[in-house]
Amino acid sequence: MSTSVRAIQDYALLSDEECDQRITAAKQKLGDSCVILGHHYQRNEVFKHADVSGDSLKLSNYAAHSKAQYIVFCGVHFMAEVSDILSRPDQVTLLPDLAAGCSMADMANRKNVERSWKELNSVINADECVTPVTYINSAADLKAFCGRHDGIVCTSSNAKQVLDWCFEKREKILFFPDEHLGRNTGYRMGIPLEDMVVWDFNQPLGGLSKAQIQNAKMILWKGFCSVHQMFQSEQIDDFKKQYPETLVIAHPEANFEVCEKADYVGSTEMILKTVREAAPNTRWLVATELNLVNRLNEEVKDQGKQVHFMSPTVAMCSTMFRTDPQHLAWVLENLANGHVVNQIEVADGDKAMAKKSLDSMLSLF
Repeated sequence: MSTSVRAIQDYALLSDEECDQRITAAKQKLGDSCVILGHHYQRNEVFKHADVSGDSLKLSNYAAHSKAQYIVFCGVHFMAEVSDILSRPDQVTLLPDLAAGCSMADMANRKNVERSWKELNSVINADECVTPVTYINSAADLKAFCGRHDGIVCTSSNAKQVLDWCFEKREKILFFPDEHLGRNTGYRMGIPLEDMVVWDFNQPLGGLSKAQIQNAKMILWKGFCSVHQMFQSEQIDDFKKQYPETLVIAHPEANFEVCEKADYVGSTEMILKTVREAAPNTRWLVATELNLVNRLNEEVKDQGKQVHFMSPTVAMCSTMFRTDPQHLAWVLENLANGHVVNQIEVADGDKAMAKKSLDSMLSLF
């Protein structure tokens, strides 16, 4: 095998079967020096090669404690950034395809958040009364922004605990970039809908009046997940006309109306646990990414359980789908030959403050 760096173009025409063989061989050569982390939304052809699978919180925790020198993150860019922030200085995080981003994360950037913070300070003393919270689905510089302003990061698994922590510190929260996770979590904590306002960063003062800002407990950034926006409450009604016994479970990135009609609302790990532990012969309608739903259905069908995808339209995470066997084989074979490609490195100026906000989150558990 050549010791020179191989180009991704050399892998583009390889079949998935050939990539499987080369991935397996490279993993064997790398041994314990390398770990592959796979998010639940990955396509099956990649997911099956993961040494550890999970949602953002589980994989973040694993990255923080992994002994492997190389962490190959089959997920999206912000997840690999979290791995780089939390792992040891001698560890290296790689992302098989640098184009694997997150449309939700792109809806909030440092420039817009900092401008919005200044606007909030023109109405209220944001530095004194507002805690910024960024969903883990965000860039490292926004996690650093939260660190600089004594804020915190949350995931869909721990949003309630994080919001409890915030309200013990200050009276208001600025929550970005996903308004739905913020609203669904806040409402289940007893916060009235009228006390949660949406900040449209394209408008002065977020499109809000000074009174709305002053009276709000939660200021929700106008952002969303394109996958979870596919789910609508009418889909639940239509499905239950045919199967009235159906249990509905939704990810909190889905809209408020879907989550209100769901029997259960929770993270991907919670969805998996709930369906796996459910009684045999139950039927489930699930509002989250297609790859996860299909795998779960295959896993539990021998128990008589049926797991259905809520939307009649295919909805998979297109940026997660960018990571394919060809990119994974390329990264691993180069690594096995001593070449690091697609390393993810967070700038030192952001890393310390981003770690502060992530450590605040992890300290709650």
